[in-house]
Amino acid sequence: MVRHAALLLSGLIALACSAPASAEVTRFNVLDRTTSALQGRSFGPAGQVERITASATIALDPANPRNAVIADLDRAPRNADGKVEATSDVVILRPAHPNGILLFEIPNRGRRLISAWFDDSSIQGSVRLEQADDMGRGFLLSQGYTLVWAGWQADAPTGADMLGIQVPVVAGITGPVREEWSFGDTTSPHRATLSYPVADRGSAQLSVHARADDPRQTPPELKLTFVDDTTVEITRPPSLIADALYELTYTARDPKVTGMGLAAIRDVTAFLRRERGPANPLAADGQSGISRAIGLGISQSGRVLRDVLYYGMNEDEAGRLVFEAMMPIIPGARRSFTNDRFAEPSRNPSPEFDRLYPVLRFPFTYAVTEDAYTGRRDGLLLRCSLTNTCPRIMQIDSEFEFWGSEASLLVTDTRGRNLEPPPEVRLYMIAGSPHGNIASAGVTHRPTCTLPLNPVYGGPAFRALLTDLRAWITEDVSPPASRYPTLAQNTLVAADDVYSVPIPGLGYRAQYARAEAIEQAAPLPKVRGEYPLYLPRAGADGNALAGVRLPLLAAARATYTGWNAIAGADGTQTLCTQMGGTLAFAGTRAERLAAGDPRPSIEELYPTPDAYVAAVKAATARLVDDRLLLPEDAADAVVAAQAGTLARLAP
Repeated sequence: MVRHAALLLSGLIALACSAPASAEVTRFNVLDRTTSALQGRSFGPAGQVERITASATIALDPANPRNAVIADLDRAPRNADGKVEATSDVVILRPAHPNGILLFEIPNRGRRLISAWFDDSSIQGSVRLEQADDMGRGFLLSQGYTLVWAGWQADAPTGADMLGIQVPVVAGITGPVREEWSFGDTTSPHRATLSYPVADRGSAQLSVHARADDPRQTPPELKLTFVDDTTVEITRPPSLIADALYELTYTARDPKVTGMGLAAIRDVTAFLRRERGPANPLAADGQSGISRAIGLGISQSGRVLRDVLYYGMNEDEAGRLVFEAMMPIIPGARRSFTNDRFAEPSRNPSPEFDRLYPVLRFPFTYAVTEDAYTGRRDGLLLRCSLTNTCPRIMQIDSEFEFWGSEASLLVTDTRGRNLEPPPEVRLYMIAGSPHGNIASAGVTHRPTCTLPLNPVYGGPAFRALLTDLRAWITEDVSPPASRYPTLAQNTLVAADDVYSVPIPGLGYRAQYARAEAIEQAAPLPKVRGEYPLYLPRAGADGNALAGVRLPLLAAARATYTGWNAIAGADGTQTLCTQMGGTLAFAGTRAERLAAGDPRPSIEELYPTPDAYVAAVKAATARLVDDRLLLPEDAADAVVAAQAGTLARLAP
């Protein structure tokens, strides 16, 4: 069956390529070009950096098989050549001495995140590209990467330094849309913007839940008022909590062709690495100097990167590979709500919010598997395997993704049986980590969460793994084996088996986001069943056994969890969204025995400060040997241990 599909698809591609190829980027307008960007900062041997700000217009032929997968493209308005156009914002940072690799970060809700995740920059610097320190420690640019960002999200926030895309609207089409808001305060009435214009105000139905696990309510104090066709005001019942969930269903009109955003990622990358004409700002001498490309996405954009792969967008219009490698970061088993009629790409399903949006949907795995509910067979690598355009993949998840983003579905089939990743895929979990932290994160308190927040930062692992990925695609050096919890290794277990004995103060109640099989229906989605999920097994110290155990866990002085329950809420999924927790070890053996704590005390593990430093040195040496930590990051961890700042336990 697969061979037949491959022959059929090859025939379609041959027909498509028999006509002269024309770049789908039809206009690339450079708006600003600064030769000494970031205040003239130099990045070691890579030198100073040029910043290019531009807009790229893509024109897609709906008849091209590589574009036909885009929802409603065939219904969209066309230009004089019969193509459908969209225009994307583009930003490029190119060092004076590049390494030949284009690193494309898919923006997250219009923002650039990579400098905060790989270069230890502040949150402000992760968006702005003006000051010398906006690229933090400068790892990426000093390595010579040409950094590229292009807008793909049609509903991205707008503003300074934000990247978006203008896509066409298909007028005259109507259909069901569902909105969900949690305002986080007690303002009333509260004004909200609809994702799409309402076609029939009489179709609107509003309900509210105090918590996502609670049933929908329509109390008499709850009122909806239309300000115009895209704006409503909600009068909230005074008795409800500030984080209550408001849900609106209505008949909308005029959907956007949001799936063109996936093509923009494909086409801007293909243009910059292969276009030799003067329109390409990277090809002033007739050569772009780009020999390879890596696609990278973080959180929402990591989910989008999985969609780029799934929909066959790693093949350009000439049938060539777009990305040699992909690095989706913290997507779990999810994709995005992008390539659909009336899509809402900004939706971020979590334990508490946006649960029923079609983000967790089959296929979950890279390998082809069968859906237990529909019998359909599919996999993220299916399309690219038929055209020989599969990239090498490193997916990196936080531990939170197992609790909040159904990550165990990457390594099990839909019936809950162990599944190994394909040879071209590596999976890594940063043990003990929340969804995301900046480098300066410490242990802090949030009243709405039961545990102090988790300070684990994955930057050192990201830098090491990107270095491994580069060697994989340039020198064919195999990267470290996957470091991910699995059933086969007994490091992935049922929710009730995570901790072998209770840990006082942890407050574990087996709460996690369920993997529901959801059927999109009007007016409300229907839950048809639930896929089995598993969670990372903890060791004697309460920390996950599997994954990349950075020095903070490898020489632990606390339990660092990938979950953190909502204070005062006992629902099955009531977790603080994207948060992890911290529970320090007892200082002495006597203290832990008095508390009934089964975990070792700091005194028993590290009798002296020098013993702790020695443990960190040993842990970092192992990580360097395993190519999971760079030598410079190992040295930084040892210095922090000597200064007493590595564990950062004080709230």
